[in-house]
Amino acid sequence: MALRGERHRRRASVGGEGPALARRLAAEALGTLLLLAVVVGSGIQAEALAGGSVAVALLANTVATGAGLVVLITLLGPISGAHFNPAVSLVAAARGELPWRVVPAYLLVQVAGAIAGVWLAHLMFVRPLLEVSVHLRDGPAQWLAEAVATAGLVLTILGGVRHRAEAVPMLVGLYITAAYWFTASTSFANPAVTVARALTDSFAGIAPVSVPGFLAGQAAGALVGALLGHWLFDEEPPR
Repeated sequence: MALRGERHRRRASVGGEGPALARRLAAEALGTLLLLAVVVGSGIQAEALAGGSVAVALLANTVATGAGLVVLITLLGPISGAHFNPAVSLVAAARGELPWRVVPAYLLVQVAGAIAGVWLAHLMFVRPLLEVSVHLRDGPAQWLAEAVATAGLVLTILGGVRHRAEAVPMLVGLYITAAYWFTASTSFANPAVTVARALTDSFAGIAPVSVPGFLAGQAAGALVGALLGHWLFDEEPPR
């Protein structure tokens, strides 16, 4: 009985059960929108105020993103699981914690919300609504960094849900804060974020030509993180 109760709690924590689908999708769209508004908006603000120092701008962007994640996951996690990330949703579905039938809807609202968040940031900072980034982020080191960043994010979530579910918002926020600095790619670790950031020619942007490599790295990292997390944290041994 205790084991079944633990499994039920874990499924509910990633959105497998609970609120109606419309509310869960709205939470995913809103959360991803606000996440991108934080990432892009803080990047624009930081670049304008940093006096040309990339390090200072990145530090400001990092702190805002980590803090924003803690707030968004805490508020919206009980509704949708607060994935805000197609890689996380796919891992949850593969683990049986999110029904496959709702995965396409989750992914759609995450990408749409991310793009809307970029546009919201542009409107707030009086930039053209439609932009395309010219910031190249290419090469095997960048792709490896995205694999590492995404694998670490998945491990953080799975380990947090297994051992300290109430700490997951803080754990994710702290992990992304650290990963901004220890990964060469500054830790996008999110396909929806990657696609949306191609649509801003600001500090946070990524050129569209660089997007496929990032997506491939994120997919590989999500797979490694899911397999390693299953082996480390699940009760049953991997099949």
